[in-house]
Amino acid sequence: MSLRLSTVILPYRRWNEGGRATWTRAEQLGFHTAYTYDHLSWRSFRDGPWFGAIPTLTAAASVTDRMRLGTLVTSPNFRHPVTLAKELISLDDISGGRITLGIGAGGNGFDATTLLPSGQEPWTPRERADRFAEFVPLLDRLLTEDAVSHDGTFYSAYEARNIPGCVQRPRLPFAVAATGPRGLKLAARHGQAWVTTGDPKLYENGTPEQSVQALRGQLQKLSEACEAIGRDVAGMEKILLTGFTPDRSRPLESVDAFVDFAGRHRELGFTEIVLHWPIPDSDFAADQEVFEEIAVKGLAQLG
Repeated sequence: MSLRLSTVILPYRRWNEGGRATWTRAEQLGFHTAYTYDHLSWRSFRDGPWFGAIPTLTAAASVTDRMRLGTLVTSPNFRHPVTLAKELISLDDISGGRITLGIGAGGNGFDATTLLPSGQEPWTPRERADRFAEFVPLLDRLLTEDAVSHDGTFYSAYEARNIPGCVQRPRLPFAVAATGPRGLKLAARHGQAWVTTGDPKLYENGTPEQSVQALRGQLQKLSEACEAIGRDVAGMEKILLTGFTPDRSRPLESVDAFVDFAGRHRELGFTEIVLHWPIPDSDFAADQEVFEEIAVKGLAQLG
């Protein structure tokens, strides 16, 4: 598979005050996919503007024609499979079949506590994994079957109707974010793509070389999970969401820096690199002109 270049646009700008222009510019620059975060709020952006992912993607679908759109990532933290399926089918229809669902187990941030009763402890990592293991197969069914009933541990559905289904058949693709054994099994069984941000333990004090080694190990575990069910991992897209490895923003310092970074990760087997759209005065600050030069020239120089 050839390497693709995508971006993730955080939903912090009003649509008529830069939001629309960012999404249309992303398509003009030739990005394969423009994703957005699906959170109720996120880290340092908690006390500032933050808009919903599905409405934002719906608006983006109305002002773009070719670029794929998606979430990085949706999680069970505040989503229910039945209502999410209905929204995704509608979004896939509006976009003309250009939606990819990035999906993960969720973290312990604001999303994990916003809907909880006062005083209730957030889900543990094991509880999040348990919910994810039920969430993904049920969502798969809801997006591929006209009527679904399910009486599970965490989620229920009674004759949930999802006609006419997705434009993309049999359903829109899942990009499953996972690094642990249970998540990788879900990715192998249900994912058209796999997503990683690298090893979070290396972010503060690790080196780029250690990160590459950790990613190589994750890819090997993904391969083993696929092999266990008789699937060829070569047919799965491998997506690296940048900004969370020890390299941090270095790939956006110049076209040459990006080419070096992308080349090393292409050699590992990644098929898609995702760059954060620059946000001034944030962890994702970068020179906009350099970013756009990378978008236009980066893959060509990579060869």
